[in-house]
Amino acid sequence: MLFLPKEEGQGLVEYGLILVLIAVVVIFIVTTLGTAIQNIFSEIGSALFEATN
Repeated sequence: MLFLPKEEGQGLVEYGLILVLIAVVVIFIVTTLGTAIQNIFSEIGSALFEATN
């Protein structure tokens, strides 16, 4: 029992890295979809504006 290494810190670092990776992926997806959704609403707004004039 005295010779077992403590790996608690290593596990926490691994969980931290996973969380950072997930955060980066989520930010990338939201940024990409946000731009696409903004473009769609712009097109809808332009079409409605042209339809009323």
